Amino acid sequence: MLIAAALLAGFAVAGTGLVAWTQYQTADRIAENQRQTLLDRLNQILPAAAYDNELVDDTLALDAPILGGQPPQTVYRARRRGQPVAAIFTVVAPNGYSGPIRLLVGVYRSGELAGVRVVGHAETPGLGDAVESEKSDWIHGFQGKRLGDPPAQAWKVRKDGGAFDQFTGATITPRAVVAAVKRTLEYHAAHREAIYAAPAERAPDPRPELANPANERGGADVR
Repeated sequence: MLIAAALLAGFAVAGTGLVAWTQYQTADRIAENQRQTLLDRLNQILPAAAYDNELVDDTLALDAPILGGQPPQTVYRARRRGQPVAAIFTVVAPNGYSGPIRLLVGVYRSGELAGVRVVGHAETPGLGDAVESEKSDWIHGFQGKRLGDPPAQAWKVRKDGGAFDQFTGATITPRAVVAAVKRTLEYHAAHREAIYAAPAERAPDPRPELANPANERGGADVR
């Protein structure tokens, strides 16, 4: 019995050591893969040619309830030759049909939308999941919009008298996204100078939830 126990203990120690060694050997590769996945997502909104800084590293941590979710909310800041170009916000629309919808919302310094992408949701397949860029072109309709275009009262889906299409059989999902994007534009307009002027922070490892597929369920204080 003692010999068997010793053998089992030996196998356990060896197995633990092997797992730890494998994790150590692959940690940098995993982190780099996550970083690249995040950068690819950000570049869907803002092409790499539009900036020359390290977008993933030039971040700001916000405590901004208007952006939804739990703080801190991360904003990625794009610059070219040291001048601010755009900010990409991590945003949550809390009132989707099946729960929160996580977004990336890119806004040029001028206030024009660079683009919007959904990075996580639990909406109904075949209905609400049309917010994904892979499922329809609906999300691309935000590009180029700004506060005032359309007018404030038109930042709604057409069923509510607004300018944005809804989906057949699914109004709640696009309604939640439109409202979240409008709130992001309002926050950007109110805090523009603070967003771009704050010192750059070294970002932690890319947030895992932003590296997951869109349909997977998922510092500085600027108020």
